[in-house]
Amino acid sequence: IENPSPEKSINLFHCLNELNDHSLVQEVQTYLNRKAQWSALVFVLLNSEEELGDFDLSKYHASEDCLLKLLPVVRASKNAVLPECNLTEKSCVSLASALSSNSSCLRELNLRGNKLQDLGVKLLSAGLASPHCKLEILRVMVWGCFAASGPEQLAVIDGTRNSSVYQKILNKNVQPSVHNLKLGHCGITEEGCVALAKALTSNPSHLRELNLNNNNPGESGLKELFDLLKDPHCKLETLQLCNCCIREQDCAALGKALKSNPSSTLKNLNFSWNKIGDLGLKFLSDLLEEPHCKIQELLECCSITEEGFMDFVFVYSDLDKHAILDIL
Repeated sequence: IENPSPEKSINLFHCLNELNDHSLVQEVQTYLNRKAQWSALVFVLLNSEEELGDFDLSKYHASEDCLLKLLPVVRASKNAVLPECNLTEKSCVSLASALSSNSSCLRELNLRGNKLQDLGVKLLSAGLASPHCKLEILRVMVWGCFAASGPEQLAVIDGTRNSSVYQKILNKNVQPSVHNLKLGHCGITEEGCVALAKALTSNPSHLRELNLNNNNPGESGLKELFDLLKDPHCKLETLQLCNCCIREQDCAALGKALKSNPSSTLKNLNFSWNKIGDLGLKFLSDLLEEPHCKIQELLECCSITEEGFMDFVFVYSDLDKHAILDIL
């Protein structure tokens, strides 16, 4: 059919959909510059028997125009993957409308690498503040006023490479219901880590995962952070400290902190690319022998010798409750 009308395209797609023939979904992507095919693609995606999970804009065309045309699909999806799609504040108006709709299914929104600017952030915040907003995970490169106006149920804050998110934590403007805090590559130093740990100490019960990968927290910063693990109210399950200049004495401090808290819930520990050496590994293996230790995943790549590794294996062989994923 050459140059079909929107009505004919939709009728054709409807027939193919009833026949469970979804092959034309890929074909139609080559004709997205035509209004008829845009409408038809939206129809097919919304009427698919499969539940709409991830909507990845890059599979169609990473542009603002494409996003606006496929907005009904975004609203019906659980996860909108929109990083580096050249989106501006124009998109934020439509996304805010989608978030505030009582029919929206969005639980995760990834907007990293887009130039939303302050105006875009403010526009999007209106959607986040809506009582109908169901968003749980927000990934952004700018923070703006999200911390002050985001929904209470927002569970994950991903501020990787974004020092302004880190600063908001220090100002204690983060929702108390945040479960997952990602602050990798934020240039956090010893002084900053001390301040961050003290800020988190004020309300540690909701936090389940903390990612500080590729920062330099220093000895006193790590000590304050590990002291947080002593708190019986702390429910942290995953601690990511990859490439954080951790040394053997820091492993000793961690072991001491966890041994003092039998109710610790820590299950996953990432010490990759730190020079903890054989002695640091010995401190960790002593920790694993504790009957109340719940660590199941320990990721290591830490300048350990063959002798140190074999000593660890000797201890580990009797610890069938643990699943050590990677020791190099």
